[in-house]
Amino acid sequence: MQPKILLVDDREDNLLAMETILQPDGYRISKANSGREALKILLVEFDFALILMDVKMPNLDGFETASLIYEREKLKHVPIIFITANIYGEANLFKGYRAGAVDYIYKPINPELLRVKVSVLVDLYRKNRQLLAQEQKLVSINKSLEQEIHERKVSEEKITSLNRELVENIARLESANKDLDLFAFMASHDLQAPLRKVRMFSDRLSSKYHDVLDEDGKLYLDRIQEVCKRMQGLVNDILEFSKISSDNERFEDVDLNELIQEVLAEMEQQIQDKHAKITIEKLPRLNVNPALIRPLFINLISNALKYSNKGIDPVIRISSDMKCEDQATDDKIPALKYCRIMVTDNGIGFDQKYAEEIFHMFRRLHPSTLYEGTGIGLALAKQIVHKHHGFISARSEINRGTTIIISLPVKDHSSQPVQSSFLTS
Repeated sequence: MQPKILLVDDREDNLLAMETILQPDGYRISKANSGREALKILLVEFDFALILMDVKMPNLDGFETASLIYEREKLKHVPIIFITANIYGEANLFKGYRAGAVDYIYKPINPELLRVKVSVLVDLYRKNRQLLAQEQKLVSINKSLEQEIHERKVSEEKITSLNRELVENIARLESANKDLDLFAFMASHDLQAPLRKVRMFSDRLSSKYHDVLDEDGKLYLDRIQEVCKRMQGLVNDILEFSKISSDNERFEDVDLNELIQEVLAEMEQQIQDKHAKITIEKLPRLNVNPALIRPLFINLISNALKYSNKGIDPVIRISSDMKCEDQATDDKIPALKYCRIMVTDNGIGFDQKYAEEIFHMFRRLHPSTLYEGTGIGLALAKQIVHKHHGFISARSEINRGTTIIISLPVKDHSSQPVQSSFLTS
């Protein structure tokens, strides 16, 4: 992944000069003409390796911009180098370092010095990124451990020792997962109170002073309210995601037809606003957790409505069939039977190469400025399906729609879906 660098300067020629110096090193360059523009960029992008920022700028100078940047927890790790034409005294230098600067570069810029300083900080960024790969390393260690167990079956003593290590690793993983779930729940819950206050006071400000604000003031207020709305959605999604792991195994025999009708009734206004036509084929009864299956269908139908083609009414079809997975090695063990539920739409679709990535947490294929959302919905759907010991996948083609396929195990082999259909709009 190419390291990203943010350049901030009110003069276009300075931005062009720095970009020309750094581009040969393969960095991805983003540019901002003011402190405010830099803050707007940082509202949606956090993964910058470095920020190069001019000190003397109108409205917000470099020191003020740096202080605002470091108020956000997600940005505190991003180093800032100040660019200045003045040789400050110790007091001003201290002010810059207190604002968050890690270094200064004086104008006129020495290209080699700039490249060296940037390369040092980018190398530190790359090393920090490597630390994030610990989870993958742990999975790799477990796989190696399983392979070692297989290779040393001849030694009972070694097998016992390796099994004990494997159990300990699994226990640590389960403990870590529980801690992560608890952390996500507590963090999201604790964010609710201040977020509600921000929304409440911004609403009051809008209702009382909206007419006396200038255009910039109205724009900033609208953006505050929009960001609060997105943050509320993110917090709610994280809370919903954290509840899945702790949800009790409350499985029961459920008529999916009745459950989906309840979902459609709940989403009636959203469906009408989109002028959507939803066709539902007769679905079977399955042994599922209704508290989890309901948000699963809400997420899938919401996605189909959200990513519809402009000017074309959404058409969504929900169908099912039965499939036997003959994975048994013993004739006495029956083949597993699954019910496949397909949710098909005529929306914008996506490149099939991203079919697995869309189920990753916070993975979005389309910018949030065009399609609202948090990137958690399909990750939530995957967790719910796995909770039912099932599988989820996607088939799609750009501008040709998407089909989400859910495979859920069937305990009662006599349960067969009857093929019929009716329309909901």
